Amino acid sequence: MAKFELIMPKMGESITEATILKWLKKEGDVVKLDEAVLEIATDKVDSEVPSPVAGVVQKLLYKEGEVVAVGQIVAVLETEAAVASSLPKTLAVTKPETVVASAKAEVKKTTVATQIPNHSDRFYSPLVLNIARQEGISMNELESLAGTGAEGRVTKKDILAYVQNRGAVQPQVQEVKQVVEQPKTETTNIAATKSYSGNVEIIEMDRMRRLIADNMVKSKQTSAHVTSFVEADVTNIVLWRNKVKKKFQELYGENITFTPIFIEAVCRALRDFPLVNSSVDGSNIIMRKDINVGMAAALPSGNLIVPVIKNADTLNMVGLAKKVNDLANRARQGKLKADEIEGGTYTVSNVGTFGNVMGTPIILQPQVAILATGVIKKKPVVIETPAGDTIGIRHMMFLSHSYDHRIVDGALGGSFVRRVADYLENFDMNRDI
Repeated sequence: MAKFELIMPKMGESITEATILKWLKKEGDVVKLDEAVLEIATDKVDSEVPSPVAGVVQKLLYKEGEVVAVGQIVAVLETEAAVASSLPKTLAVTKPETVVASAKAEVKKTTVATQIPNHSDRFYSPLVLNIARQEGISMNELESLAGTGAEGRVTKKDILAYVQNRGAVQPQVQEVKQVVEQPKTETTNIAATKSYSGNVEIIEMDRMRRLIADNMVKSKQTSAHVTSFVEADVTNIVLWRNKVKKKFQELYGENITFTPIFIEAVCRALRDFPLVNSSVDGSNIIMRKDINVGMAAALPSGNLIVPVIKNADTLNMVGLAKKVNDLANRARQGKLKADEIEGGTYTVSNVGTFGNVMGTPIILQPQVAILATGVIKKKPVVIETPAGDTIGIRHMMFLSHSYDHRIVDGALGGSFVRRVADYLENFDMNRDI
């Protein structure tokens, strides 16, 4: 028999750590090839970690709720020697005693770490809290640290510098602690005894809802939001879709929805107005050459997630339809990968799905704009013809474009959404699929 070390996988370019939500296997359980061993959560997505080998779980090195860095060993599996010998050298383990020793060291390291419950109103990243646990730093000490991050947050650099000079600054910390400890205690007591009038139910936000709440507030505090509205005649699109949807399903095995049509028009408009496809870094404008369109998707839990179609402008209608359907389905099933919800440069949110006429969407940072498409409704509309004006029944839809007024002025923001509407209104009804 041989040993195999299951490591915390890299879930995306910006992901450096993950929280173990749940162990799906316990020590002694048999694991099949590609069978999920544990569920993990990052600040972007929840995911399952499958085993690349078949075997038996010998040791689980972390507990549920613990934060683990990418690349760290999370479990040790016992496998057949034949399986282990066929694995890459970076995965196969030839010295069982080394693995066991490593496992014991990791377990010991985890056991002796001081647990620090984060009951503070101040935000601390999982990495900072993990370092604090390992170094035995109390929450009161953390509260006294002056952070150099955004909004005064304590960064990894801040806490490591504090650890290095901890002996020298300890007396100062104690003084600060005496000043801030009492107000904190009073705040906690007030929160604990707060009562609500009437017949109420208190529901604690889940992890994803807390992230959404933090991100939405941060976006409003970061970007100067302005929203422009345009009403578009999408009759040609409705009639074309009705005409081709059966054939589209037969040819490609996919449903053709309105979303890929909207995204195609957005991509064309982004090429016309490249400044909308950018982000802000201090006083610098970062022009994005790739057009990566995020599509907001509602989850069964009521939460929201935004999978991203990378290089959306390079896909034809069939490619866009396949990508939209795939991402939407896997989003509802909770099977998106971390790199599939990052890297977006512009976002589209179809609020018409819920029967909404229009909305004022909040920008997804660090992007500078987002488009909401409203419900398509039949309306009597004045139609201009060479023979004169007439009134006809048309399929109309509102487009709501929110943009960051720091770099996108009203002329640009308004022109962009008008251009999207133009592309939709001039859609070719005789277009091939």
